[in-house]
Parts: sequence; structure tokens; C-alpha cells
Amino acid sequence: MTDLSRNETIKAASHLLRGTIAEGLADGITGAIAEDDTQLTKFHGIYQQDDRDLRPERAKKRMEKAFSFMARVRIPGGVLTSAQWLALDALARERASGTLRLTTRQTIQLHGIIKTNLRPAIQAIDAAMLDTIAACGDVNRNVICTPNPYRAVHAEAVATARAISEHLLPKSRAWHEIFIDGEPVAGGVEEDEPILGRTYLPRKFKIAIAIPPLNDVDAFAHELGLIAIVQDGAIAGYNVVIGGGMGMTHGEPDTFPRTGDLIGFCTPDQVLAVAEQVVTVQRDWGDRADRKHARLKYTIERVGLAVFVAELERRLGFALAPAREYAFTRSGDPTGWLEGEDGRWHFCLFVENGRILDRPDRALLSGLRAIAAAHDGRIILTPNQNLIIADVAPAQKDAIAALLAAHGLDGTVSALRRNAMACVALPTCGLALAESERFLPGLIDRLEDAAAAAGLAETEIVIRMTGCPNGCARPYLAEIGLVGVRPGIYNLYLGGAFDGSRLSKLYRREVGEDAILAALRPLFVAYAAGRTRGEHFADFVIRTGAVRATTAGNRFHADLDPELAA
Repeated sequence: MTDLSRNETIKAASHLLRGTIAEGLADGITGAIAEDDTQLTKFHGIYQQDDRDLRPERAKKRMEKAFSFMARVRIPGGVLTSAQWLALDALARERASGTLRLTTRQTIQLHGIIKTNLRPAIQAIDAAMLDTIAACGDVNRNVICTPNPYRAVHAEAVATARAISEHLLPKSRAWHEIFIDGEPVAGGVEEDEPILGRTYLPRKFKIAIAIPPLNDVDAFAHELGLIAIVQDGAIAGYNVVIGGGMGMTHGEPDTFPRTGDLIGFCTPDQVLAVAEQVVTVQRDWGDRADRKHARLKYTIERVGLAVFVAELERRLGFALAPAREYAFTRSGDPTGWLEGEDGRWHFCLFVENGRILDRPDRALLSGLRAIAAAHDGRIILTPNQNLIIADVAPAQKDAIAALLAAHGLDGTVSALRRNAMACVALPTCGLALAESERFLPGLIDRLEDAAAAAGLAETEIVIRMTGCPNGCARPYLAEIGLVGVRPGIYNLYLGGAFDGSRLSKLYRREVGEDAILAALRPLFVAYAAGRTRGEHFADFVIRTGAVRATTAGNRFHADLDPELAA
């Protein structure tokens, strides 16, 4: 029998995710918790981290690392009330780092929570009618959904996202027991996990719902993508995509990003069953020995798509219908004011790399606090790390616009910057090999100059960066992707589709900032001079031979391509 990975033994012995977390939180000697418990807290939406900028100095002084915790909120569809935004804003200032971080999974991370503040912070989240359950860990994570509410069908899609999230949520009461009320299950009876199983899933599982023509969720990047088919003003059902995933490991060619496969169509009343049974097949068939090969994409590559779909339909008790026609046009967010079909207004606010804080020229944190206090509608987070001030009545629009202007939030940014996205990376992410969030803005400054010099100042190009190959900002689907290798050094990828439907190819290995600019400047010049009408940058570099296209039948990462570009 194949040995199980260490994480599997931790889960099996955890008493359904309890471990010794409660005891560790009560230990005042250290700012950390036990190593095994750091794996279990992920299931509760919590990561133990430390400030890596401070490691050398603290090591010299023989001090413990500067430990803290990150808490990630579960927000299916990214929809918050203004009151919930205000509660999270207060929590960030009182118990965390003083900033909010919007994520590519349409939620909020609170960084810098010290151990003595962790239970009070989680209790404050609970008091706001939110939670952090299953925001991380080997479970179905936050279900993301097209955020734009100007279409009436958005409400249907959000309802589906919430229903899937609740249906697949762990049944264990460990989160409430440890962080909220401290009360064990009545009578000491252990809960059951009928869908996820007692050792949960082999690895994380992600679900996204898209409404064409926008692919703002990157529907092909997740274990399960649902593409809404709209007919007569309502969602008639969903095309089903399975087996996407972005993560890989440098130097290990048997790990790779993969776009999902379109396998059929289901009706709205079938969608919960489809989500559940895709999860259960992966639960039973996923690799529990090697975590690097434990995600659904590797299961499908190992057993074959036809075999997986046959098992899925056997468990469903029905066959999926043929996929229906659809078309995507872009993966980014349309920023600024948009009028909804019901006459209400929605303002999509650009947030650079998702970080909500005040700067001298742009008081984003305090500005949104003032807007939320005056706004009786919703605030919707986007998978591109922006947010939408939604449901603004016509009579209230001028007041909201005035608040945006007063806090420096009504300005425009370049086409490159508004289509750029970075993960958190250093100093808090333990996986980061290089900078990302702190590095990309300066790189965009230089790329803006290069684009303007080439005559591309108003041309949209999707640029994404991550500090490691785990791919949280989905760089492998970008027209220009940058993935950290070591401090200051990145792999450069080109050719991901503007609409998020095609993977990129490796173009330059291990390049620094100057080399990135040197590689892209001539491509910008050539693109400006030689593009055809409506041709996107990625399509141009493929047409002109800079990289080859990754087709639907060639989903593997460029490192496996025998004809890599120079």
C-alpha cells in the first residue's frame, strides 16, 4: 500500500480538525502554535505566518520569529453589506495590520493578527455574520462568481455560489468550538462528513461561476468551472468545466498548470449534484501519497478524462447534456460607473494588487469607510482584486461620486495598470521566492513608459505576477506572466489569451527587472507597428512566432514543450 502523505496522517488524527489548536492558542510562552496544528488551522481559514523582513535581525538576537496569523474570510460571490465592510475595516485597524487585502478568490485577508488577538478577531468576524470556515485547506474553498451586478442574472449566479458553498462546507463544529463559544459537541458525539470524508480532500478544490461575455473569474483555472448560459433574461443552466489548476513547482516537469475541459451542460436544479459528485470522485480518486500531484487536474491526467466523466455520470445517475454555445471577450473588470438593468448604478473601483490602505494621494481605506457609512447598498469584491460599490440609487450617485473624489478615488489609471495583478508574496507568504505585490507597481511604471513610447498607452494588456510558481494570481493565463524564481529573478511567460481561455508559454528563464524590460520593449514596438485590427498582444506574439499557442489539446506547461522559444 502506498504511504500516505504527512498531511493525511495529521487530518486523520485531528478529531475532525480540532487537533490541539485550542491548547496552542492558550499557550502564552510562544507566538506560534504546534506545527501539525498550523496545517489544521488552514481548514478554519487561518495561516500562521511571520514577517520575513525581520527574520535576519531576530535570528541574530536569538529571538523567536515575528509570528502572526492571516485570517481569510469566506464570502461566496464576494458580496458584502456595507455594515460588514465597516466591521472588517474596524477589525483590520484594531486587531490586524491596519490594512485589508482583497484576493483573487473574491474575499478579504486580514494580515498581522498576533496570537492573543486571533480568537477575538474571529469572534468579530462571526458577529458580522461572516466566517472563515474552509477559506483555506483541503476543502472546497470560497466559491467565486462574476461580480458585476449590472446584469439581472447576477443575482441568480450569486445564489448558486452561496448554495454550492454551503452544500460543500465541512460539517465539523471545530471552528465554532475553538474560536467562538468553546463548547464541544453535545454528548461528545463526533460529527460526520458525508461529502468531504473524515480526512477531507486530497488537496484544495476551487469552483468559479462565469457569466459570458465576461470571464472575470478565469473559468478554466479551477477544479470546477460553471459557465452560465443565459436565455430570455434568466440562467438556463451551466456549461461544466473540470480539471483546471494553476500551481506547479520549478524544476519538476511533472507538475504543471492546466486549463479545464468542457464536459457538458447541466440545468440549475442539477448544479449542486454536479458539484458534489465532482468533489466525491476527487475525494476517492485523488493522490493522497504525493501532495504535489493531489489536485484534480492530476487525477484527470492519470485516469483519463473519459474515465473520470463516466464515473461522474455514474454517481450522478444521469448524463450531462451537450455543452451549449457561449463566447468570452475579456477577463478583466470594466472600471468606473455602469448603469444596471434596474436603473441603479455601480462603480467598479480599481485597487492596485488588492491592498486597501491610505496613501498620501489616495485615501482608499478611510475613503471606503466613509462610503460604506453613507451607502445602503452592497460592496462586491472581484476576482481581479478590485471592488464594486453596488446598488447606488440615482439620487445617491452624486453623493457617492463626491466621496470618491474627496478621497482621491475617482482618478483613472493606465490600461496596463488596471489589467495588472500580483499576489501578496513577501514579507508574509511562506512560499514566496521573490517579491510580487511590492515589486509589480514599480515595474508597471517602467512598462507604462515603454508602452507609451511604442504608441500603446491606451492598449489593454493583461499582466500578472506571483512570487512563486503556486500561481495564486493566475499568471499562466495572462498575456504577460511573471513567476518568481529567487529574489529579483522571474520566469517570463507570454501568450495567455486576453479572455482567459489559453495558457501561456515560457519565453525567458530567470530574468531580472532590466531583462524583463529588454525582452518586452521590442515586442511592444513590433505589436504597435504590426497588429491587425482588434488583435490582442498575446495573439500577436503567437502569430509572429515569439511563442507557440497552447491549444486545448496541449494543456501542459511550456516547460514540457519540446519546442520552447529561446
